Amino acid sequence: MSQYYEMGDRTLWNPSNGASQLFIGQVNLYETMLGLASGIGPVQADECRIDPTVFGAFANALLAWYCRTGHAVMTALSEGFVATVLVLAQRADIEVIRRPTDLGELGDVRDVQATMAPVLGAPQAAAPRLRAHELGLAMPT
Repeated sequence: MSQYYEMGDRTLWNPSNGASQLFIGQVNLYETMLGLASGIGPVQADECRIDPTVFGAFANALLAWYCRTGHAVMTALSEGFVATVLVLAQRADIEVIRRPTDLGELGDVRDVQATMAPVLGAPQAAAPRLRAHELGLAMPT
């Protein structure tokens, strides 16, 4: 069994039920953390509709949050979800960009790990994009 993530008449992803359930659980978590709707509708009859405008705002806010997070464990826990969202955005022709303001000032960094300096900049933003490329090859449409 599988589920279909669709935008308009395009299928962006066709994961197994288990992968879809995990993904939707993470969507709900990050909607709460970011205080934004994701644009990813509920799964009904094995289909999930994605609103491109709302999803684009969510994807950009998610990447900005990821870039401001300076906690190694939070970065590790969120990288796979961020990468999955980037794959869906790419397939939907939604531009998700890291703006210099996403990195914020040092005082803007969130959830910094107390035992080490935060990891900031292009390498942190590049990690989920590299993972997204790898995941894109494994995510059936």
